[in-house]
Amino acid sequence: MEHRALWYRNFGPPQDCLSLESAPLGPRPEGALRVEMRLAPVNPSDLIPITGAYRHRVQPPQVAGYEGVGHVADAPAAYQHLIGRRVLPLRGNGTWQTHIDAAPALAIPVPDDIPDVLAARAYINPLAVHLMLKAWPVKDRHVLLTGAGSTCASLLAQWAWRDGARSVTGVYRSDSRKAELEAMGVEPVSLVDASRIRAAAEKADLTLDALGGETGSIILNAMPAGGAFVSYGLLSGKPVMAEAHARETHTRFHMRESLGLITPQIWQTLFQNLWPMLREANMPDTDIYTLEDWQSALSAYARPGSRKPLLALRA
Repeated sequence: MEHRALWYRNFGPPQDCLSLESAPLGPRPEGALRVEMRLAPVNPSDLIPITGAYRHRVQPPQVAGYEGVGHVADAPAAYQHLIGRRVLPLRGNGTWQTHIDAAPALAIPVPDDIPDVLAARAYINPLAVHLMLKAWPVKDRHVLLTGAGSTCASLLAQWAWRDGARSVTGVYRSDSRKAELEAMGVEPVSLVDASRIRAAAEKADLTLDALGGETGSIILNAMPAGGAFVSYGLLSGKPVMAEAHARETHTRFHMRESLGLITPQIWQTLFQNLWPMLREANMPDTDIYTLEDWQSALSAYARPGSRKPLLALRA
């Protein structure tokens, strides 16, 4: 059987560095689940490492992708009951490939009523949001979000309201996102309106920032004393520059560090808590691209206002 995967063997723009490679499928390693992949999304967290931004901890050659859903095709004797079941094969090899050999204790079983298009996106954004809102409670606080058109910010807004936020403001890039934000009760502020961004920052108790760069710096330095500015992304590619008075306000969230040395039992429990929340969540619409058409999926991801691209990975 043939195995196909999207590899990057050097750093640079993902469109230039990724290549679809084929090889014979080897035997299943002892103790691993053999998962035949179905769908995987295209997220910023999948693409940024390819550029070399995280070269201190990610080095090529690597298969791209951090999340996705598949079904168990083969398993050790103790896990035969999982054969045919859908799982999320996480925290191992890259997910943009037709087959993954996954650690059984870290593979997340998917409830039968969760569709593939939702299961494929159940890790990076939902778990990050869940962990951030546990670490920085929003009840009775004015919340400011940057990158507000993203899936992650959308979940932050929805679950912030659920958790009792006093207000939610979102800084958006594409005008196509404005109506969606308003429909969620989020006050929309354009990325190009620096004066409104500063005014929103001045009343914010908590900022959850995905951008960094100039916008993040404006917000951080305008926030009131006692507020919290949490950097969880760097979509601008530039760091936040904190003035002296704002340095104690600034903190960072890294999901890898937050998960740390948690036990497999806690890891499984996190998703047991997430599934009910995801059943009620309003997730962005998707477009599905074949693995061979991966370049179109990346182009769609880069186009403002586009639907979430998913890669169909079936062999």
